[in-house]
Order: sequence, then structure tokens, then C-alpha cells
Amino acid sequence: MVADKRTARLPKARTKAQPVRLKDVAQFLGVSPATVSLILNRAPAAAAIPEETHRRVRAAAKSLGYRPNQLARSLRSNRTQTIGVLVPEISEGYEAAVLAGIEEQLHKENYFYFVASHTSDPERMRFALQTFEDRQVEGLILANTNLPSDTNVPTVRISGDAKRTVGASVVLDHDHAAKLALDHLWQLGHRDVAFFRGPVDSADSGVRWKAIVRYARTLGLPIRENLVRRLGELKSDHSGAAREHFRDVEVGYAEGYECAADLLSSLVPFTALFSFNDLSAIGAARAFAESNRYVPQDISLVGFDDILSASFHTPPLTTVRQPLREMGRLAAKTLLAAVRGEQEAEAGAQTVEPQLMIRRSTATPLRRL
Repeated sequence: MVADKRTARLPKARTKAQPVRLKDVAQFLGVSPATVSLILNRAPAAAAIPEETHRRVRAAAKSLGYRPNQLARSLRSNRTQTIGVLVPEISEGYEAAVLAGIEEQLHKENYFYFVASHTSDPERMRFALQTFEDRQVEGLILANTNLPSDTNVPTVRISGDAKRTVGASVVLDHDHAAKLALDHLWQLGHRDVAFFRGPVDSADSGVRWKAIVRYARTLGLPIRENLVRRLGELKSDHSGAAREHFRDVEVGYAEGYECAADLLSSLVPFTALFSFNDLSAIGAARAFAESNRYVPQDISLVGFDDILSASFHTPPLTTVRQPLREMGRLAAKTLLAAVRGEQEAEAGAQTVEPQLMIRRSTATPLRRL
């Protein structure tokens, strides 16, 4: 009897008191429970099973209403098929793109994840890690997060310094990123460049700033301390205005706005701004416009990350693109290899390359601001 006719007359699913079991699916199809288990659990060995059998098993399981007993499976295998992901905040920028890549890879390998944000609060971080442990996650991904101590499960870090990171990590080539951005501004003719450094608690802040300073020295581009602001640290009259403008949106916009307003109030001339991330660059553009300085006519603007809104901003933002989704996917793949005890999971830092996305927020300087 062909599979389509059989599945057309499948019996109704059992009640909650009598759930459909894996062996019920196997018995209905006339195959072994092991075959059904391999296919439904997406085990690597299932690749050797014919595609037609995959299709029949999945169709039968769906029609019968089969759902695996995750608790029973965990008790038998001592595996929970879950990982924990810790991020500074759940935002539309960096974290959203990284999480999309993590989820894509975990779904392929039949894993689920819990995500928690710590907002740089040690108590929230401690609570999140304890909760992950209570949930018996099999591994951790730390995205842009500096963890003060070791963990009890396999861990992969996203972002940071490849030379300093212990264990498995996925990091950006920050030296190349600095070269791409500064070469672009230099070739346009900018010599008075302002900078937004990253927050102290960001895993990328230190390594990225050191890379910028090194390459600026190579170019002969001066970095003037009075044209440098650190995101999240500014305490000035501009903070209140920033909070008022960006009360219900990302903190990154507000930080960029207040730092840009502070730069303008200093009256130190500059023709370009290289920002730590796209959110703060967009916030800075708002502050410039409110002071009747426009991008790129008055100030060229370069961001970092290439979040989705960067290309839709007005004008579209020139930015250093991190392959954030790919970094998330690669971190998840590396972590699951470590969870399974595979050899390649022992690798240290995996470095990914940036790309400069040149859009309309940079131009030849017309005059010093």
C-alpha cells in the first residue's frame, strides 16, 4: 500500500492520557522504532536512510500527533538538547543578528535555546547563569559578554580579543576593520576625525580601540583626546536631552546622541565621526541635524556592525560590516561540536573578516566643522 493512501486513513491521535508513542509510529509504518527515532531526532546516522522513508515517518508522526517526551528523553540520555545564550541586552542591533544565526544553526541540529540579558549587572548575570544551570543547559554562548569566571559546561564566546580569549571563540579581525574605515576616511581627505569608543563592559571595546589607534598611527592620522567620547560614560547636560528624545527606544541611540551633542558643544573642529556601532552613529546623526549640521555635507559618518536599519537610514550609513548572523551560526556549530566531544571543538579563536559598506553618509570634506 502506498504511503499517501495510508496516511490519508491515519487514526486520530490519542488523548493526553494516552499519548502516541514512537513505537506506535513505527508499528503503523512497518519500520523499526530505531529508524523512526533516528529520523525524528535528526541523528547524523539518519542520512543513510532513504529520503522516501524520511518523508513517510514525518508525515505519519504529524498526522498521528506524535510528540516526543522531552523529559523522558533527557532522563534516558542525560541530555536536554538546550543551550544558554547570554547577551548584554536584547536589541535590534548586534544581538538580534547574532541570535538569528544561533537559532538557525540550532534548529538544524534539533536544539533549543534560552536567552538572557544581563545589562552589565553582575547580579543579573549571576542569576542568569544559575538559571541556565538549573535548566541543565548543555553549553553556553556568551555574546559580547565578559564573564568573570569559568563555566561548568562547554562555552563559546562571540566577540573580544583573539589573543586574550581563553577557549573557543568567534571574533572579528579588528585590525582589518580599522584599516578599512580609516583608509576610506583618509582617502576622502579627512584629517580631523572624531571617535566614539565602546562601553567599558563591551567585549570588543578594548581590542577595537587598540586596532584603531595602531592603524591611525600608521596613517599619520592624529587621534585627539578632545575628539574622543566613550559611550555610556558621559555625564553632562546632554544626557537629559538624550533620554527625552529616545525615551522608548534603544539606549545606543541615546548614547550616540549625547556624545555627539557634547562633541559639538566643545567647539573643537572635526569633519568626520567613526562610531563604535551603528546605533550610536544614527543617534549622532540626529544630534547633528538638530544643530543644523548634516551628514555628509558637514560631517561624514561611519558606523560599525551593518545592522538592518543602517542601509535604510537617511542617508544610508557607511559602516564596517560584521558578519553577525554568520558569527552566531558558527558559534552554535562550534558549541555543539564541543558538547558532542568532537575533535574540531578544541580549536581556539575563529576569526571572521569585516567588509566596508560604502553608502551615502561619507563624502569629501567641504569645510572644517
